[in-house]
Amino acid sequence: MSESATQVNRQFLLAGRPHGMVKETDFEYREVPVPEIGPGEALVKARFISLDPSMRGQMENRADYTAPLQIGDVMRARGVGEIVASNNSELPVGALAWGIFGMQDYAVTNGRGPQFRLLAEGEDPVLTLGVLGNTGLTAYFGLLAIGQPKAGDVVVVSGAAGATGSVAGQIAKIKDCTVFGMAGTDEKCAWLKTLGFDGAINYRTQDVAAELDRLCPKGIDVYFDNVGGEILDICLARIATNARVVLCGGISRYNATEPVPGPKNYFNLVFRRARMEGFIQSDFADRYDEAIAEMRRWVDAGLLQGKATVIEGFRQLPEALIQLFEGKNTGKMMVKTDD
Repeated sequence: MSESATQVNRQFLLAGRPHGMVKETDFEYREVPVPEIGPGEALVKARFISLDPSMRGQMENRADYTAPLQIGDVMRARGVGEIVASNNSELPVGALAWGIFGMQDYAVTNGRGPQFRLLAEGEDPVLTLGVLGNTGLTAYFGLLAIGQPKAGDVVVVSGAAGATGSVAGQIAKIKDCTVFGMAGTDEKCAWLKTLGFDGAINYRTQDVAAELDRLCPKGIDVYFDNVGGEILDICLARIATNARVVLCGGISRYNATEPVPGPKNYFNLVFRRARMEGFIQSDFADRYDEAIAEMRRWVDAGLLQGKATVIEGFRQLPEALIQLFEGKNTGKMMVKTDD
C-alpha cells in the first residue's frame, strides 16, 4: 500500500494572532489525509522541524519580508524530511531533503527553488538545520557581507548562544577577530568560551555597559545585533570609528505588547562615521551553495561547531516555539518528529 493510504498527516495550524508571548492556544492541531503527489513531485515525511524567531512575525497580520499567515494556515516552518514517494527521478525515495515543509508530517515538493536541497550522503540533519541551514546562512552573510570584519577587529554578538549568534561569533574568530558574546545564563556564557569566544557577558546578572567598557576599551568595530532594544542602544554608545552595526534580529521586541522605543544613541553613527544596516539572508540566495560549501569545510576542519536543543515528539512543536522565546535553547531549536 502507498504511504498516503496507510498514514494520516498531523498538522499545526495558526489558530489566533498572538498578543504578547506566543501561547499554545494560538495553534490548532489537526489530522488530515496524506496528500497525493502529481507528475514531477515527491512526498516528504518530516524528521526534524526547525523553530525560528521569524515565525512570530509570520503569525501576526502584517507584511514584512515574508507574507503573513492567515488564520487556518499550516504553520510555516523549515525542516529535514525523508522522501517516501516520488514521481521525479531527481528526488529518489530514501533521500533526505531540506526545505520549507511546514509544521506537518507530510509535504509535497517539486524540488525547485533556493529553499530546497537534497542532503549529501551521511549529512547530519541536525547540522543541516543549524550551521548549514538558514540560521548558518544568516550568520554567514550578515557577518561577512554586511559586517565585513577585518583581522584584529573587535566583534560583539548579542544573542550569542542562539543558533545564528553562535555561528556569527565563530566565523568572526575564523576571520581573526576578537569576539565577545552576550547570553542569558552562566552556562551559555561558558559554552561560548568553548567555541573560542574571547569573553562572554551574562546580560541578566552583569552590568552590560560596564563589561563592554572593560572588554572593548577602544570601542566595537562590528556589532552583530540579534536582540535590539536596550542592548542595541548600549552598543551604539560604544562603537568605534567606521564601525558596522549588523541588524539581524530583534527578539526583545517580538513578544512586546507596546511599541519598543528606538535607540537613543543612534546619532553616534554620525560621530563615528559608522554604518547600521539590516538584511535578509534570502537576498543572497544566489550564493547559498558557496556559503554552505565554505561552512562545511570549516566544520570538517573543526573550526565551526553546531549545537542544538532537540525536543522529542511532533505534538511538542508549540511548546518548543514558546521555549525558544523564553530563551531555553542553546544553539538551534528543533523538534524530532518521530514519536
